[in-house]
Amino acid sequence: MHLINALARTNPYITERRYRPCGPDLIRGKNLKIAVGYELVYQFLQPTPLMLMLNIHASRAADIIVADTMTTMPLVPLITYQDGFGNYCTRLVAPSGVFRIASAATLADEGLPDPVTPDAWQHAVQDLPPETLMYLLGSRYCETDELSETAWALFGQTPLGWARVQAVCDFVHNHIRFDYQQARATRTAAQAYAERVGVCRDYAHLAVALCRCLNIPARYCTGYLSDIGEPYSPVPMDFAGWFEAYLGGAWHMFDPRNNKPRRGRVLIGRGRDATDVAISNSFGPNQLQSFTVWTHEAI
Repeated sequence: MHLINALARTNPYITERRYRPCGPDLIRGKNLKIAVGYELVYQFLQPTPLMLMLNIHASRAADIIVADTMTTMPLVPLITYQDGFGNYCTRLVAPSGVFRIASAATLADEGLPDPVTPDAWQHAVQDLPPETLMYLLGSRYCETDELSETAWALFGQTPLGWARVQAVCDFVHNHIRFDYQQARATRTAAQAYAERVGVCRDYAHLAVALCRCLNIPARYCTGYLSDIGEPYSPVPMDFAGWFEAYLGGAWHMFDPRNNKPRRGRVLIGRGRDATDVAISNSFGPNQLQSFTVWTHEAI
């Protein structure tokens, strides 16, 4: 932690986003402080360009108490930008050898479980806002063409709206067996449906694809998910995947992996599927030597 903070103060190459200070007036009613962060250590054979999506989403900017400033060792120039989905991203060129990327932040949070809105209705396709239409279409990991017949056979008789999306989540939660050892970066929604095993991104991809087949816009999300209020788990923490469905004129969060409201969820990015919100895209050979993610209640 001291090393991370020292680097944040001394790295002359950081292009830092400026946040509005979170004084008492800004965080009134938000009684929980959440610490989040990560450390990634790579081994590169040669100088290698990287595209990273590791910053907290702009929708949580007003909650940030300690900014999630990215630091590197060795120090390199960092260029920040927002992608077409509004996610904060960073470009850099990693030098050859061992390269470390890290950040630590603190946010204010209401400490409430994920909201549930059972009366959210389903829009007719012709009534959907234009910006939601892309989230009805198939994408790299969500094959609507392969799953459409299955989706209508499973859910065609369920009530429209929130109840239908929840039925999808219930099915996916029970259909897939979670197994971190069986994680595979290339597994698609159709493959997760057939193999019945996966990790949180596979749960989210399958639910997204099924919702889209049912004419419900759905988009993939990634971020931090704390264990606040949950039983202790010895499993190492990772970034989490969930999704949002467009119902009743707004986007609503659903989590088929856990399938219950959770506390301390912090969004990093949204997109069509995991392709759009990959935490790291590297353009050269490398080895990830260590990967650490944390989120917990801050003292």
